[in-house]
Amino acid sequence: MAERLSVAQDVEGSIPSSRPNLHGPQQLYSRACRVSVTSQISENTILDTPAGAKPAWLNSFVPQRGLGSGHLQTIVGNFLPRPPFRHSAVAETVLVDPADGSSVLCHSHWQPEPQRAGRLTVVQVHGLEGSSDSRYIQGIAARLWAAGCNVVCMNMRNCNDTDALTPTLYHSGLSGDVGAVVDHFTARFGLRRVALVGYSMGGNLVLKLAGEWGQRAPLVAVATVCPAVDLAPGSDALHETANRLYEWRFLRGLMRRFRRKAELFPNRYQTEGVGPIRSLRDFDDKIVARYCGFRDADDYYYRAAAARVVDQIAVPTLILCAKDDPFIRLQPNTRARLIANPNIDLVETQHGGHCAYLSRDPGNETHWAEATVVRYLMAVTGERHGC
Repeated sequence: MAERLSVAQDVEGSIPSSRPNLHGPQQLYSRACRVSVTSQISENTILDTPAGAKPAWLNSFVPQRGLGSGHLQTIVGNFLPRPPFRHSAVAETVLVDPADGSSVLCHSHWQPEPQRAGRLTVVQVHGLEGSSDSRYIQGIAARLWAAGCNVVCMNMRNCNDTDALTPTLYHSGLSGDVGAVVDHFTARFGLRRVALVGYSMGGNLVLKLAGEWGQRAPLVAVATVCPAVDLAPGSDALHETANRLYEWRFLRGLMRRFRRKAELFPNRYQTEGVGPIRSLRDFDDKIVARYCGFRDADDYYYRAAAARVVDQIAVPTLILCAKDDPFIRLQPNTRARLIANPNIDLVETQHGGHCAYLSRDPGNETHWAEATVVRYLMAVTGERHGC
């Protein structure tokens, strides 16, 4: 059955004062484009909206046949290959914390001079236990490159075998690392416009930074897929019986990384006496909180969550969420804050799983979220090169 869109939108035609005019007199992104969408497979009638109200960047999502389950979408989406991205990347370490010498590894794809500084630069941040090599990061990097953008694929601290680059662990509150990467490349290349893209945990990081930065240049847009903006309920959801396989996989990687850090920095980390780690909350309570300056897991979840600052986001921002995501939980009060912010486009679909969104449409639309993110960024920034 065809998927219907229930659309609630603002009908004013002017750009709201809280959304900066990014392109001078040409109003490329009016408030009339803003949507809060819930996709449903039903016979419900479309809410009272004018014809053609759905913005051009937003296509309906219909899952591939046989992949209507969020678990199936998540699992298959993790392994389904994309066309290879053959453009070579420039590897560079970026100092993100001079106090302890922490650096992160970035793999960048730069458009040629002299147009590089004027092109939109997109900094991508992966999810928990991912890296710049993750399939979804490479998939969207290829699309952005083809659209004429500079692309920076950032690895969080320790990820992609970079444990020796920092004495610290990585966690969901390190939004300043993303900001340091933006500042580094802005200073180096004179970048005039930067957008952020984040998946899952990376989505929390980029939304948190956007809330902290407000209208600070050169940030002009943000797009996220299944962001973990409410950390506590998401962590607890991973411990539900149906999700224990995902939790086990995350914990296996996290504990392997922690043991490696203890080998590299034995005076800082101790594996003995930690006690049994049977859940992600256990890991965050006994390891992240202990070594990253939080009182306990609840203190970490509160202070690191983007939900606290989403009302301060002041640039065009897309949030894609699936209602059948196995473990991302969006609290009602957080959803209300997202919808209340005129700079945020919240799109919630009935299906899609976690960061999967495998569509029935063929070709480039198979990975619906990646195609939607690129269309959104092109629309709100006015980037037209390569499109």
